[in-house]
Amino acid sequence: MNNGKKALITGIKGFTGRYMAAELSAAGYEVYGLGSTPANDLKNYYVADLTKISEVKAAIDLISPDVVIHLAAIAFVGHDDVNAFYNVNICGTRNLLQVLSELEKLPEAVLLASSANVYGNTTPGKLSEESNVNPANDYAVSKVAMEHMAKLFNNKLPIIITRPFNYTGVGQADNFLIPKIVKHFREEKDVIELGNIDVWRDFSDVRYLARCYMALLSSKAAGHIVNVASGEMFSLREVITLCEELTGRTIQIKVNPQFVRANEIKELCGDVSLLMELTNSKLSKIPLRETLKWMLEAKS
Repeated sequence: MNNGKKALITGIKGFTGRYMAAELSAAGYEVYGLGSTPANDLKNYYVADLTKISEVKAAIDLISPDVVIHLAAIAFVGHDDVNAFYNVNICGTRNLLQVLSELEKLPEAVLLASSANVYGNTTPGKLSEESNVNPANDYAVSKVAMEHMAKLFNNKLPIIITRPFNYTGVGQADNFLIPKIVKHFREEKDVIELGNIDVWRDFSDVRYLARCYMALLSSKAAGHIVNVASGEMFSLREVITLCEELTGRTIQIKVNPQFVRANEIKELCGDVSLLMELTNSKLSKIPLRETLKWMLEAKS
């Protein structure tokens, strides 16, 4: 199936990028990728440093995309170069939007991935897009600033900003919480060291997230900031219980004080009312049990 349209994914080599590429490809798009380092295994892939507008322009002019999904970012909160958060996440995004806004044929939709990190960690409960932003680290600050900067292009480009909450799946790095838990079960470890386990979080499946992004691209979402989440919460203790049920193994939890965050919010959940409204509630969630089963059974 080919709809004759081109989709550009920045950060296509990342965890989310490959699932987004599969979703777009299944919908008939010819998928193009942009990244900062070479990728010999990908076709229609261009190398460009987002902080260098000339490189971004050279690639975009060749592609002339119909839709753009901007995933490229410095996303690891503990990244050692603080300036990179701002250079890539704000200036790099601005370069991309500037180049797109100057194309002869403007894209039909430009989706920018922000983060639920922008809400910070002081407001408990269900957070809607109207909730106050209160970023607590440089990554989150850079994403808030990126959102504001993008407004400068709202009259030139059909921009959708997403705020994804926690999501996971096969291929996510082991320094994220659920992959760490899954790895311990796959390797049949007897003990796992964690921080606060009686906290409740909203976890989505990366495949569901990709479907949400796809649905937003084809909806009337331009000009909106949209939470992408499941709208349901699980405690880390419940995640471990599900893994125990799925594997038939038990694991001892040791609370490591070094992993315990001070003043951590007990409950954090995304209000998905706007997401459901914009996509006509056509999105079926993937239960957490199914996601964990998929991750536990995946070939390494």
